[in-house]
Amino acid sequence: MNQRLYERLISVISEERVLLSESMKKHTTFRIGGPADYFLMPQSEKEAADAVAVCREERVPYSIVGNGSNLLVSDGGYRGVVIQLYKEMSRVQAEGTHIYAQAGASLAKVAAAAMEAGLAGFEFAAGIPGTLGGACVMNAGAYGGEMKDVLANVTVLDESGRIRKLAGSELELGYRTSIIAKKGYIVLDAEIELKRGNPDEIRGLMNELRDKRVSKQPLEYPSAGSTFKRPEGYFAGKLIQDAGLRGFRVGGAMVSEKHCGFVINVGEATAAEVDSLMKQVAERVQAQFGVALEPEVKRLGEF
Repeated sequence: MNQRLYERLISVISEERVLLSESMKKHTTFRIGGPADYFLMPQSEKEAADAVAVCREERVPYSIVGNGSNLLVSDGGYRGVVIQLYKEMSRVQAEGTHIYAQAGASLAKVAAAAMEAGLAGFEFAAGIPGTLGGACVMNAGAYGGEMKDVLANVTVLDESGRIRKLAGSELELGYRTSIIAKKGYIVLDAEIELKRGNPDEIRGLMNELRDKRVSKQPLEYPSAGSTFKRPEGYFAGKLIQDAGLRGFRVGGAMVSEKHCGFVINVGEATAAEVDSLMKQVAERVQAQFGVALEPEVKRLGEF
């Protein structure tokens, strides 16, 4: 342990929220990953900004995570500081036709708050298994809706350590990208603008979309959601299926038989097994169809 770094970290975040050698299996929906040297759980924008400042000043690698729903952590873990913006930073508040929420709020929690306030337009996100921060970074979307449709502004920590508010028009939101991703900004909170709706109709649409997910996606297994981005003009899952890879397996990692766009953990899979499977799937699809599959899942650690 780097004693100086540890002492500086617990000077900005209380000691009980600075964990050492924390297993990342506990913090990813894949249920995979070795230990992070330091695992921080800030409770405020200031704590998050101060923790990042310490890492930068000490020249220690750091990574920001939410609930780990789009993350594959290496079996060796992460030699640095993981800063988790999740339950400790998940406040959600509705005012008029706007929702104000911290980066760690789950999309399900934001959608529930919108429904309770009689606000329509966020139903598409209710079943996406991620946090608001990650959704802003990657312009998350489903069932015809995207974050770009509802984001009024986002508060970020920029590369110089300054807290800035960016209007929706400044975010350069595209398919699974944004200026936040391009610049390496850190999302701290966001304001969502919706429209008045009927709570019963909103609930009905959310239930309908939930049922679609349950029927089509392998939610009973640990995974990181859609494994590959959608290639232009194609669907990744259909390409993988047509390549004869339904049920293809490497150790405990498998292409879902229910939805070929998902790689699932069917039995104590390692990160190395998932990584090998993804590479073999991409190679087979490239060889058969000439289409390059780009991972949507983010890797953390050494592979």
